[in-house]
This record gives sequence, C-alpha cells and structure tokens, in this order.
Amino acid sequence: MSAGTAVRDLVTLLTELEGTPDIEEFAAIRQQAAELRALAVEAGDDESVHRCDMVIADVLMREGHLGPGGHSARQTLEWAEQHDRPYLRARAHRMLSNFYRMLGDFSEALAHGVQGVSFLPADASPAVRARHLLQLGCALDDNGSFDESDVRYAEVLRISAEVGDDGLALRALNNMAYNAYERGDEPAASALAVRMREVAVSGRGLAAKEIDTIARVEMMGGRFVALEATLAGALTGTIVDVDGDGTAECLLTLAEARRLSGRPEAAQDALDRAVELCELRDLARARVQVRREQAALFAATDRYREAYEELLRYQDSLAALQSTQREARARAMQALFEADEARRATEQFRELAHRDALTGLYNRRHVDQQLAELLGRGGSLSVAIVDLDHFKQVNDTLSHATGDAVLQQVGYLLQDVMTGIGVAARLGGEEFLLILPGFDIVEAARFCEDVRRLIGDFEWAAVTGSLPVTASIGVAAAPPGLTVAAPLLAAADRQLYVAKHTGRDRVAA
Repeated sequence: MSAGTAVRDLVTLLTELEGTPDIEEFAAIRQQAAELRALAVEAGDDESVHRCDMVIADVLMREGHLGPGGHSARQTLEWAEQHDRPYLRARAHRMLSNFYRMLGDFSEALAHGVQGVSFLPADASPAVRARHLLQLGCALDDNGSFDESDVRYAEVLRISAEVGDDGLALRALNNMAYNAYERGDEPAASALAVRMREVAVSGRGLAAKEIDTIARVEMMGGRFVALEATLAGALTGTIVDVDGDGTAECLLTLAEARRLSGRPEAAQDALDRAVELCELRDLARARVQVRREQAALFAATDRYREAYEELLRYQDSLAALQSTQREARARAMQALFEADEARRATEQFRELAHRDALTGLYNRRHVDQQLAELLGRGGSLSVAIVDLDHFKQVNDTLSHATGDAVLQQVGYLLQDVMTGIGVAARLGGEEFLLILPGFDIVEAARFCEDVRRLIGDFEWAAVTGSLPVTASIGVAAAPPGLTVAAPLLAAADRQLYVAKHTGRDRVAA
C-alpha cells in the first residue's frame, strides 16, 4: 500500500469515527481514535492528528474531564487558524461550545456553536453537519432562543432521515419536545412525543432522559395513567441511562406526578428509590432536586414543619452544590489555559472591550478598527446602517426591559445572518451597522432587503404583543481610493435618512 493510499484510508476511517452515532462506548471510541492518531503521526498527517484529538476530547468531556478536553480543543483551534483548515476549525469550535456549555457560560457556548457551523465546509459529511447543528441548537436553547434552535433541530431531523440515524433523530425530537414543554405548548409537545415513540420503535429505543421528557409532556396534559406506563422502566431498571442521572430524573418526575395526582404514599416510594440511586451513583445535583420534591410532598400532606425543615436542607445542599460546581469550573478553566492563562485572559478582555454588553455584537470601537483595515486593503466594500422604526414606542408603551429584549433578539438575527459574510455591530441605541466586504452597492442593497424582511417577519408577538418591529436601512459603498471611514458612514447615514422619510421599513441605497 502506498503512503498516499494509507493516508486516504486513514481519513476515511476517521470520517466514519467522527460521524459515529451516539457515543456510548467511551473506552472503545477512545481506543479507536488513539490507534488512528498513531497512524496519523506515523504518516506525518498533522490535520488527522488534530482530528483524532477532537474525538478524544469529545469523550473526555462526556466523561466529565472538562479541563483536558477543553485544552485540547483550544490547541486544535489555534493550529487550525494558523494553517487555514476550516473543517478543523469547525470541529474545535463545536468542542469548545460544548466545553463552555458544560461550564454554564452560555454566551460563549453560543459564540463557538455559531462558528462550529459557519466554518464547516459544504462537503462535510451529513452526520458531522447534523451534530454541529445539534450543538448549536442546544446553545440557542440555553440562551432562550427556542424558535431559532427548533430551526436547527428540524434540519437535524432532515439529515437523520437521509443518513438513517435514529439516535440523532431522537436527540433532536427530544430537545424540540422539551422546548415545547418549557413554552407550555402541550399540543406541540405531545405531537413531538408521539414522533419520538415512532422513531424509537425502529431505532435504538428510548434513553432515560428521552423517556423523562415524554413523561413530563404527559404530566403537562394530566395523563397520569399513561405517565406511569411510560416510566415503568424507571422502577424495573430496564431503561438505558447513557448520562448516568437519567433514571434518577425519571423517578423524580414519577414522584411529582404521583403527588399531583393525590397519591402521596406512592410518591414517597418513588422518592425513596431516587435517594437510593443518588447515593449509589453519587448524583449530587439529582439529590438536591430530591430534597426540593420532598419538601413539596411534605407540604402537600400538611406536614408543614417537616416541609420547612426539608426546604432549609434543600437550600443548604443547593449552596454546597453550587460551590462545588464553581470550584470544578475554576479547575477546568485553569486546565484550559494552563501556562498561557494570562495571555488568553488578556485576549478575552480585549475581545470584551470590542463587544456591546447588551447584544454581544461588536461595538463602535471595533467598527472603527475593522473599517480602517478593510479600506486599507482596497476592493469592494459596502456598509449599512440599520435603525429600528418607532423604537421609542416599545420603551414607552411596554418597558425598557422589553426594549432590551428586542435589541437582543435583533442582535441574534444580525449575528446569524452575517456569520461568514461580514461584521454586525451595534452603534448605540437602536442603531446597528453591517460591514459587507466584497459587496458592491447592488449586492449590498439586495442583501439588506433580506435583512429587512428577516427582522420584520420575526414572530415579535411573544416579545412586543401587538407592536410590530421593523427596520429602515441606509446603504453606501466605498468609492475607489477611499481610505477613511467617516465619509462612508456619513453616506450610509444619509441613505438611512431617505429610508426614514419615505415611509420607513425600507432600504435606501
């Protein structure tokens, strides 16, 4: 076998490993990745070495070793950026999104999740693309963007049907069902739960947390008899518990349902079983949740002193758990940054100095720097100033908190639509700026029409009620030879004035 053939076979095997369905056999996956890594080192294929490292990092983080996994992802990202390897950058961003999500830094998790999708090349395997979309969907969930996450989950469902991955479909359906449950949308949640059961019949079966989601949906609809049947496996131990704490969560749901349906003795039995499992598996977080449900059960049976005492124990154990989690996060961050922690922290502070605190978009300082660099390079460049119409009505009629929510959502929309295209920034108030390298005035105007429709067509009713949210946009292109930003921004501002005074909710270029 020639060296070229060996490398091609290595890449093929590695691509299959990256697209492996739900990682459950951690030891086997790690062993395969380690063996492929050794082959990649021997072949001098540095990119494949880092790809193997990402598979191993995934296993490490799933096993709870966040620091080493995150550190490996950070090293891989730096190498990929230096060597311009977009696929590897995407893989590293996905790992870092998961790392920060597990640490509870949801904003950072979302930023990496977006990059994990945007850098993924068009020829990436469908299985890998689906997992990147799933990670982004989870990060959007954590940041409260449920509609946006459902769009990603729907795409995951399409891909899972294409590649025949029932496990992937179940994970997407489970997240969508739980989103509907969180929103209180019982019909949608129930329909998704039915689809989960249908997929599970021909697939790998339901895992513990997926069963718990279905049970929560049934409890939402007051279907307590059906819920008991759904959770029967929690009492027999036949449920597949990939995460380790899924069975405990099933027992907690069972206890809550029995309490709500007026069966306190049966509820206590489920709680006692949950306590035993928590002690056996050292499930600190689930044990805290057991104390809260125990307090609620005591109160439901008029044992108010015991409920009060249990509530105090719940608060103490919650505080202890949070302290332990903070320490674990600190250790993980220390392992991530290691010797160059100070340098990276400096870079993080520098990045924060260029971000708007409310929306997470870039700020005016970054705009000035970015425009100066782009104008210095020459070539086509357009900018657009986006101003929300009648925004003062939102603040005055509803509240400033609602206004902030609108600005944040517009920030999410602009960040999403600009990923891989250019820069979105907030200039201040309700004004945003789009920097569009490589766009002439016609292309920029057409793109901004799409942006205008994107903002206007968003489902704002949940945020602003009957008040619509629209935007006026002024667009300008840099003339040849322009080296300073002020005239370009002034031209865009003049076009914004035209858009505002010719009816609003329009683009002027």
